[in-house]
Amino acid sequence: MTALSLTINGTPHGPIEVRDDLSMNDFLREVLGMTGTKFACGAAQCLSCVVIVDDDDGTSATRPTCVTPAISFNGTQIRTVEGHAKEGKLTALQKAFVAHYAFQCGYCTAGFLNEAQVFLEGLQATPIPRAGLEQAILESLDGHLCRCSGYVRYHGAVRDVVLADPARYLR
Repeated sequence: MTALSLTINGTPHGPIEVRDDLSMNDFLREVLGMTGTKFACGAAQCLSCVVIVDDDDGTSATRPTCVTPAISFNGTQIRTVEGHAKEGKLTALQKAFVAHYAFQCGYCTAGFLNEAQVFLEGLQATPIPRAGLEQAILESLDGHLCRCSGYVRYHGAVRDVVLADPARYLR
């Protein structure tokens, strides 16, 4: 057993004693009751389970939770799908996912949403030329699997968010 302390969606958790082999996915779902992060393939291949890890330098990246021990997140700050909406109001990205009906069955949506959020934050820090947007979206969301084949809808939603505010994301 190891004491785990971390911040999730701005709220500190811990120290909580957890088994060393407890996955982060199980910790979120079974210990904290946060069921938005999904368990799908169980091999970190579909990326439905990713959460956002915020680094001290202000950058963020996604990280799978299905095969990653919870204790490896000790001392980190993460964001889950539950942390996107604020005061019951959807973000522009969430609204775009709804408008594009990108979620279909919804199983992979949390992973796509987290990855797309990290992508948008990266564009804010380092805008790209408009001509590179399609390729950047493809590369950003590459690896995420959707059993319903909603890729075009997810990509369209992200594109719409960027193009709705080009001064923020494009140079």
